[in-house]
Amino acid sequence: MEKVDHLGIAVASLDETLPFYTEKLGLRLIAIEEVPSEQVRVAFLDASNIKLELLEPMSQESAVAKFVEKRGQGLHHIAFGVQNINERLLEMKEQGIRMIHETPKSGAGGAQVAFMHPKSTCGVLFELCDKSKGKGE
Repeated sequence: MEKVDHLGIAVASLDETLPFYTEKLGLRLIAIEEVPSEQVRVAFLDASNIKLELLEPMSQESAVAKFVEKRGQGLHHIAFGVQNINERLLEMKEQGIRMIHETPKSGAGGAQVAFMHPKSTCGVLFELCDKSKGKGE
């Protein structure tokens, strides 16, 4: 793991939540985009030493919608920046870590991503995020 790339925060509505982050906290909005593979609309915010990724569900079937329904809005995941995500996935599996995604999938900002199952990580949802081949933000 190279560093924490971003913190994912589940929200019910970007339109309702973004003003808190931009106006009250003074964070700079980097970009908003849709991630069809995860059925979410995301907003990236610059928090100086780290990015925040606000995740709004685009359908009731998305994992984020289920998270918000069950737990409410709040911290959803921690994303680690990695190089060569396929090698990192093999390392995680060799260490007995159960993966939600066995192969990388397209994420926000052109990144390749894969999530570790919280049952293998002491209850925390971790994401591997490889931006080496994507456009990044």
